Amino acid sequence: MSGVIDLEQIQKNPKVRAYIQAADDFLAALGYTEHSFRHAGFVAKVARNILLKLDYPKRMAELAAIAGYLHDIGNICGRDGHGPAGALIAFKLLEDMGMDPSEIGKIMIAISNHEEEKGIPMDPITAALILADKSDVHCSRVRNPDIISFDIHDRVNYAVRKSFLNIDKENKVITLEIEIDTRISQVMEYFEIFLSRMLISRKSAHILGCDFGLKINGVKFL
Repeated sequence: MSGVIDLEQIQKNPKVRAYIQAADDFLAALGYTEHSFRHAGFVAKVARNILLKLDYPKRMAELAAIAGYLHDIGNICGRDGHGPAGALIAFKLLEDMGMDPSEIGKIMIAISNHEEEKGIPMDPITAALILADKSDVHCSRVRNPDIISFDIHDRVNYAVRKSFLNIDKENKVITLEIEIDTRISQVMEYFEIFLSRMLISRKSAHILGCDFGLKINGVKFL
């Protein structure tokens, strides 16, 4: 396989599917929220949409989508450092598919830097991936069937009934809009576990020439 690689080809690649499934199986065993094909597809779609709405080139948006789909594949090697590990796995997969090395490099940078603890949003592809990834907070990602045993991460995700990343091109504002059921989790708990995500999201929005906003239950916090 060679030539211009798109997201559809990535999604059909049996090795990609096997590695994403194995990575998610590992995280499921550790009790983490869903990181499988739903999450990969969501992040790919939103990352692409961010760049298209801000008038970036279509090919750049497609590379962001590919990076979004592959960004968590490194969890197959363990949770810590899954960004750089995923970049190396993506390198081998994309090289085997015949992708141009310059495009592989851009995808590797994005995947390597999507973790909020150490990531650096240095370019539009990385910034779009980060914003897309951090916006996927939703009750459907919680796998623990026992509400009584929820930890704070399960509780906050389970409380989120709707999340939407609003791209306001005219005013240059990217706003994460969330609806939380406060009977399950208080708004303060969201900030308690997601503050680092908000900080890297703000940096990412600035790379795209935008401000970052946060609305929870219709109230503007950022």
